[in-house]
Amino acid sequence: MKSGFVTLVGRPNVGKSTLLNHILGQKVTIVSDKPQTTRTQVRGVLTRPDAQVVFVDTPGIHKPRTLLGERLNDAADAAIGDVDVVCLLVDATMPIGPGDKWIAQRVPANAIVVVNKTDKAEPTQVLTQLHAAAEQLAGGNEYFPISARTGEGVPELLAAILDRLPEGPQYYPDDMVTDVPEAFWVAELVREQLLAVTRDEVPHSVAARVTEWEWPRIRVEILVERDSQKGIVIGKKGSVLKEVGTNVRKQLPPGAYVELFVKVDKDWQRKSRALERLGY
Repeated sequence: MKSGFVTLVGRPNVGKSTLLNHILGQKVTIVSDKPQTTRTQVRGVLTRPDAQVVFVDTPGIHKPRTLLGERLNDAADAAIGDVDVVCLLVDATMPIGPGDKWIAQRVPANAIVVVNKTDKAEPTQVLTQLHAAAEQLAGGNEYFPISARTGEGVPELLAAILDRLPEGPQYYPDDMVTDVPEAFWVAELVREQLLAVTRDEVPHSVAARVTEWEWPRIRVEILVERDSQKGIVIGKKGSVLKEVGTNVRKQLPPGAYVELFVKVDKDWQRKSRALERLGY
């Protein structure tokens, strides 16, 4: 039996969560085209007859502007040490920048470099990015071009990861795919749908947490930083909340009843107590 821990790191929006969901064959972490969608470490477990891989999805590492941003970076940094394999993801459609190089300096020298979003890039662009990664990022790595969205190249990447794992015990039961608590998952689904429905209006200023859970009734509190944002999140005659609630219920077991409430907590991203209450 082989087993081990594999951390996925990279800048915001390089596709770490999409890759994890594809590898596991089901959704265990929310996905959005907005930066800082992933705000905590999320573990996903792939179990095979001869191996178990515990993947750790991390927040995108970025230049922080708030206390929340600092804590997201801390969460990603904490997941780099003491794991068996680190995968550094870069975007095939964007030049390798200072942020990629800064992250590369923080990962082990033998990290696997994953050039993602090949489905959106021309073949010559992918080759150019692979060459740039070999030149500009830490040497001695393996390099894999993949598309986390379509799955192209993912089996080869997974084979390389499995090859690196040591012999070890099975850490989780066969049927366990993630260690994310149910209440946290529902709050994340609410936030994901808010990002999708409100688009560019409140992506960084919104947070969600479950305040009551008496199945099938689930009460979720949505936090924003301004009164003007509260109106956006509620929508005309409650249209946004209604759409978000409907989309969330579709992803929950039948019979779930989700109550959504919006609260203004000014500058919550900069308040230590507020962040701790939200689990950041």
